[in-house]
Amino acid sequence: MDMVMKLGASRTVVIFTKSSCCISHSIETLIRSFGTNPIVYELDTHPNGKQMEKALIELGCHPSVPAIFIGKELVGGANEIMSLNVRGKLKQLLIRANAIWV
Repeated sequence: MDMVMKLGASRTVVIFTKSSCCISHSIETLIRSFGTNPIVYELDTHPNGKQMEKALIELGCHPSVPAIFIGKELVGGANEIMSLNVRGKLKQLLIRANAIWV
């Protein structure tokens, strides 16, 4: 779990995905549409992917991907990101995390 938390805190926006997950791709595209440059870890291609997936599940991510860290904190998965976006709060969160400048 420490490795996932360290990676999640390494940049302003970190996304854990799987290369075959269309929802992960959609969430990544949404976040990039604000002008962010997230670091993306594809768990199915990463050497420690299985361990990271297990840690994400232990952190409460169900399903394990996508899992999004913004401002060094776990925001959650696709439902949380879409909810923030629909309520107009995702952009504000990205600005507060210094992931985008307006």
